Amino acid sequence: MFDKAGEMAGAVWSALSENGALSAKDLKKTVKAKNDKELFLGIGWLLREDKLNVAGDEKEPVFSLK
Repeated sequence: MFDKAGEMAGAVWSALSENGALSAKDLKKTVKAKNDKELFLGIGWLLREDKLNVAGDEKEPVFSLK
């Protein structure tokens, strides 16, 4: 699980670096996450490291790099 979280964090970071701000829905498609759990493992990792900004609301969060 730890390895998967790290891999997904890298994929999320790369996607945001290349595309700019993305909604959770668009980010999931871009990184080809199998499910929300997988996506949010990576997002959580980057949030913990204080590398993401979060805008929008709970229903439609939008993520970008700091």
